[in-house]
Amino acid sequence: FNLAEVQVRQGRAGYRWDGDGWFGGDIKRLTYPYEGEGVFRRGVESAEIQALYSRAIGPYFNLQAGIRHDFQPSPSRTYATIGFEGLAPYWFEVEGAAFLSDKGDILGRLEGYYDQRLTQRLVLQPRVELNLSAQNVPENRIGSGLVDAELGLRLRYEITRQFAPYIGVSYEAKTGRTADYARAAGEDP
Repeated sequence: FNLAEVQVRQGRAGYRWDGDGWFGGDIKRLTYPYEGEGVFRRGVESAEIQALYSRAIGPYFNLQAGIRHDFQPSPSRTYATIGFEGLAPYWFEVEGAAFLSDKGDILGRLEGYYDQRLTQRLVLQPRVELNLSAQNVPENRIGSGLVDAELGLRLRYEITRQFAPYIGVSYEAKTGRTADYARAAGEDP
């Protein structure tokens, strides 16, 4: 797991997970990233898994292609995926992907974060995620353009490289037509 967290939100507590695994070596590998979130006593709001062939295209970047399947929100969707992940100059971790659904919908995602070491074990991590859509997808309550943005800041303590509890704060906002869909469902965008 990269993230396994309990979130204290306005009026209700939620949870979120994000992780990945792989088979193979440094040059060629099969990766399976997964993520999701939900609200306690209401269930899972979103969940996805991907199966990607990842190929190193340089010492710091990988090109990826494969499939993504969204289990939630309903109706579920399957996407063809092409993307990249890597370490940009100044040690910024970046990821990006384009998704083409089985219904012809085109989505995109950009993520980035930076690990600022305060000590050998204490790390401050600013993080940003942007989700995009080429068109409105009303059945999944997604509007065209910038769908949502999340800005976060986490402070973690690395007990070991494999176990590093953290505390953080994040702000997520839906924009445009996606915000309109959220308001129509009685949610705060």
